[in-house]
Amino acid sequence: MNNQDSKMFQFLSKHLMRPMGKLAQLRIVRAVMAAGMASIPFTIVGSMFLIISVIPQSFPVLKGLWATSFDRLTPLYMLANTATMGILALYFGLVFGYEYTRIQAQEEKIDLNPLNGALLSLLAFFMCVPELVFKNGAMTLVNQNAQGLKILDGWEMNNGVTRLGTTGIFTAIIMAILAVKIYAFCVQHHFTIKLPETVPAGVSNSFTALIPTALIALVVIIINGVLVSCQTDIFKIISYPFSFVTQLTNTWLGLLVVYFIMHALWIVGIHGATIVTSFLTPIVLANMATNQHGGNIPLAGEFNNCFVTIGGSGATLGMVIFIAFFAKSVQLKTIGKASVVPAFFNINEPILFGLPIVYNPYTAVPFFLAPMASMSLAYFAIKWHLVNPPIAQVAWPTPVGLSGFLGAGGDWRAAVLALVCAGAAFIIWLPFIKFYDQKLVHDEKASAASAA
Repeated sequence: MNNQDSKMFQFLSKHLMRPMGKLAQLRIVRAVMAAGMASIPFTIVGSMFLIISVIPQSFPVLKGLWATSFDRLTPLYMLANTATMGILALYFGLVFGYEYTRIQAQEEKIDLNPLNGALLSLLAFFMCVPELVFKNGAMTLVNQNAQGLKILDGWEMNNGVTRLGTTGIFTAIIMAILAVKIYAFCVQHHFTIKLPETVPAGVSNSFTALIPTALIALVVIIINGVLVSCQTDIFKIISYPFSFVTQLTNTWLGLLVVYFIMHALWIVGIHGATIVTSFLTPIVLANMATNQHGGNIPLAGEFNNCFVTIGGSGATLGMVIFIAFFAKSVQLKTIGKASVVPAFFNINEPILFGLPIVYNPYTAVPFFLAPMASMSLAYFAIKWHLVNPPIAQVAWPTPVGLSGFLGAGGDWRAAVLALVCAGAAFIIWLPFIKFYDQKLVHDEKASAASAA
């Protein structure tokens, strides 16, 4: 590594690795990561049932068959979608509240019950869901049934309660933070009801949460009252900053920045995919729900693993296949053969640390450029309506082509797009990996000559 490369890695380490490393250790970020991971089974299962209902849109020849079979059962099997994607904010808020309470209790040595934290988070969130209006000097629950908007006693309905879906994730997180902080404050300052040690733990825990529950309810009532009096509510307030972030990530330039940060973190040894996607999870889920209702947003569902980082971070699938079968150096050929099967399932840690890519100036440029190229192809193909947008969540290890096909609701063009993206990434990798291979061959020959 020459002096210029060393300075580059020092710069990334100082100005990117340290700040992002600290950010990743924040309790809120760790709790969001846990909630995102816990929601994966629900998003995948709900998406699979959605795919069943939309397949005839991609294969019109099946419309007659569907009309006499699946379409007659749609209200039945789509309950699986409503009970997963339709109330995702509940799952997200519940797990976030649990994990955030557990982390607080563990690191601050406070006697908090994570289950109480989870339930208190749901209390705070549910109190914010109904829509109220302040009219004629009184608070009134909104009732409206016109212009495609149906609100019954404050609860907006659209194939379920609208605010319990992905649109409520950010509010669920904010209210969970508020609830857990109040709960921790009460326990720290002994604003709780203590029962004798002979009382069963379950009973004791419920009484411990009694005063925090009342205080949380009171605080949320005051917040809601003030906001409704100002002709708004917590959902609308939170939507402003988060909608700005969402719009930013829905632009091509915004996604270039996202993927630059993700891969810059990897270059200096930090799992950039985990950190960046933890922030993006609420956004991509909300975007996916928007696409299900006619939207056309590229960054939705598993856009990343379907079209961008095919083979793992750096879009390394084509490169791994090449070194496994065509590399001339022993080092690359060996690591390639060991990594080629995991690469088809978007797992490339063996390459990242075995090639290596981390702290390697010979692979840094294609590691940045390849995913940016594949992202650009996928972004504009979706934006220009050449391919259906992602409407379904698929498991991130799903192989290339199949993941795009399923994610786009059975659109065969998405499978082709994924293969084109993988090919474009490989074209970028090819000259760099061939040069690196030649260098390793030279080094291996020099080492053998020296040993002889």
